[in-house]
Amino acid sequence: MPEKSKKKIGSIIWKLLFAAVLIFILVLMLFFGAVRLGFFGSLPGKEELRRLESSTAARILASDGELLGLYYVQSRTHTDLSKMPEQLVNALIATEDARFYNHHGFDLRGALRVIVKSLLLRDKNSGGGSTLSQQLAKNLFPRKDFGILTLPVAKVRELLIALRLEKVYSKNELLELYLNTVSFGENTYGIETASLTFFSEDPGSLRVEESALLIGMLKASATYNPRLNPEAARERRNVVLRQMYKYNYLDKQQLDSLQKIPVLLSYMKLDHISGPAPYFREYIRQEAGKILEEVGSRTRTHYNLYTDGLTIQTTLNLDLQRHAEKSVQEHFSLLQRAFRENWAGREPWRRDISLASLQITQSQAYQSLIKTGLDHQQALEAMKLPHPSKVYTWQGVRDTLISSLDSILYHFEMLQCGLVAVDPATGALLAWVGGDDYGFFKYDHVTAHRQTGSTFKPVVYAAALEQGIDPCKLYPAEAETYDEYEGWTPRNFDNNYDGFYSLQGALVHSVNTVSVKILMEAGIGEVSDLARQLGITSSLPQSPSLALGSADVSLLEMTAVYAAFLNKGIPIIPYAIEKITDRNGKIIYQALHLPDIQPVISPSTAETVTGMLEAVVERGTASSLRTTWDLKNALAGKTGTTQDQADGWFIGMTPSMVIGVWAGGDSPVVRFRSGSQGVGANTALPVFARIIRKMNRDVTLKQYVQGDFRISEETREMLNCQDFTERRWWRINAKHDKKNPPPKKYSPPPQDRQNESGVKKFFKKVFGDKDSRK
Repeated sequence: MPEKSKKKIGSIIWKLLFAAVLIFILVLMLFFGAVRLGFFGSLPGKEELRRLESSTAARILASDGELLGLYYVQSRTHTDLSKMPEQLVNALIATEDARFYNHHGFDLRGALRVIVKSLLLRDKNSGGGSTLSQQLAKNLFPRKDFGILTLPVAKVRELLIALRLEKVYSKNELLELYLNTVSFGENTYGIETASLTFFSEDPGSLRVEESALLIGMLKASATYNPRLNPEAARERRNVVLRQMYKYNYLDKQQLDSLQKIPVLLSYMKLDHISGPAPYFREYIRQEAGKILEEVGSRTRTHYNLYTDGLTIQTTLNLDLQRHAEKSVQEHFSLLQRAFRENWAGREPWRRDISLASLQITQSQAYQSLIKTGLDHQQALEAMKLPHPSKVYTWQGVRDTLISSLDSILYHFEMLQCGLVAVDPATGALLAWVGGDDYGFFKYDHVTAHRQTGSTFKPVVYAAALEQGIDPCKLYPAEAETYDEYEGWTPRNFDNNYDGFYSLQGALVHSVNTVSVKILMEAGIGEVSDLARQLGITSSLPQSPSLALGSADVSLLEMTAVYAAFLNKGIPIIPYAIEKITDRNGKIIYQALHLPDIQPVISPSTAETVTGMLEAVVERGTASSLRTTWDLKNALAGKTGTTQDQADGWFIGMTPSMVIGVWAGGDSPVVRFRSGSQGVGANTALPVFARIIRKMNRDVTLKQYVQGDFRISEETREMLNCQDFTERRWWRINAKHDKKNPPPKKYSPPPQDRQNESGVKKFFKKVFGDKDSRK
């Protein structure tokens, strides 16, 4: 080909290339302009960016400020940059954007590096070209689908938004925004949430190698998840450390030592079912929702619990909560074993699965099978096929091969525990255990309504004292039939109906027949009215069985009643939320403490009942706290057991705290066969004992287990005389039962209760001069 022709062709090619470049630039400019003008969706303006607030989770805090959990759509919290360690920020800049402080949102050198190394040389380790500002734009404004144009549109939008962000915010503000919005996988957003999730500590406590590990996850949060892929996470962490060394944030000695440290996690998933006090957090969620709705209607402000970054300060004492959860685990792991041995394979719900029909028909497996068109019987048969599944044990969750039906029956027979602790002076809720495991058992036994058994009796006795009934009045233990109430006859637990009992004696030994007689004398209506004034809102049966705890009442209500006895007869309103603040720290709700509530029983009655409950611990149904558990603290309380051992209760008191414990099955058919094993003193009381033991060793909780009950000498002297009317004295003088029994309605005059000579006079009046105390 002639030289002239070659030059001509070359000229044409260069012109075509030049034209192509011009067209490409023109198209690029037009495309850039189209994105900027909003043809692919409007871009946020500067005013919108100034008001930028990401969807932020609500933080639930314990009374000491420690994080309990989050309420969120995305698990994200906010931390000021000033509270983040310097090396965390250095790790981020060294790894993600080394020239962060030198550009204005777009790094030309970084972009050229990506084009040359990543696209042309295929170097996978060259890093990305997006600046932190561009990555922040991506985090704040997720990409939309535009088909084949999705990536080009996204990149241009992110560049334009990054340039605007750089004009609105300072570099430090951009870093703070970035670290509070970036994803760390597992629906975890923001450095605080990630730090708490993987290391159970605030960001300010992160060590250099921990900071590097978290920053390393940003490249691929699933691939470098240290829980799932510890070795890959360690290698990526070391890459970040080497970047920090490259940019002079670490020296060689630091690099070498840090790279040798193994990956050590303290994993705590901040979801809705894991972590401390999950039942309490669910209760808080409901209470906070009510509060925010009320505050919002009053102030015409809408608050979203899941996105507005609220902080909810609760009353929960986290140290006490941990002791409570541990005590429940320790006792119920033993109790469950004893329960299965007690039935020894003869469980009625195994022979007749209809006893668990509610649990079966409400299960996800059953519902899914019914939706496929199977009838009830066909669904049951399909549920008998074994498959890999998780089951709950008191030693932890375990993987096993089990059918859906067997899994339901297995969990059906799990004993459950409810526990709540309250400060009687304020009503603040200090600890809350609603069940075995929130992931498996959603039903909260603190707010559930169950028959109370003998724990209701102090209300009866308080009403009797308020009616002016003498605490030393004697009542026969003999059974009595109440014809006007369908011929109902109360029975004593030990089937012993001998002797006469004072109010304290009957309460100490939990004598049912006497308790019913005291109720009838005080008046069913009067007892019901007092119960309501003390804080019981549940329906109460208007029958003699009320004295024996036939009413279905929540553990929270009953614990509040006992708190009123400690609080000089002033009823308390249990509360769990101290205050709520918005994302800027402004208080939008503060709990009100009402010191002017009037007592509903006299201080002397409250004091007398407390003294009687002390005697229950010293020599009554709760005496194992002294004899078995060897507790020396000032303690008071009452056990309770319902019919057929379906419910076991113990509500215990120290001078500064009330702890209510309930034990039983989700269904009343899940109960001990043996009466001695199923009583509250065996099922519920040991949890209280274990907590007190732990608190005695915990200096941070000593204020709740020290001191004495404030009972006057006059009251103690009055209560002392009642001891002589209890069963042990009646047995000593049993021969007089037939000859000269005490009159049923006899009550010694006050002057006969003052000293030992008065006691002698009392016995002379009852038994005659010839046979006094022997």
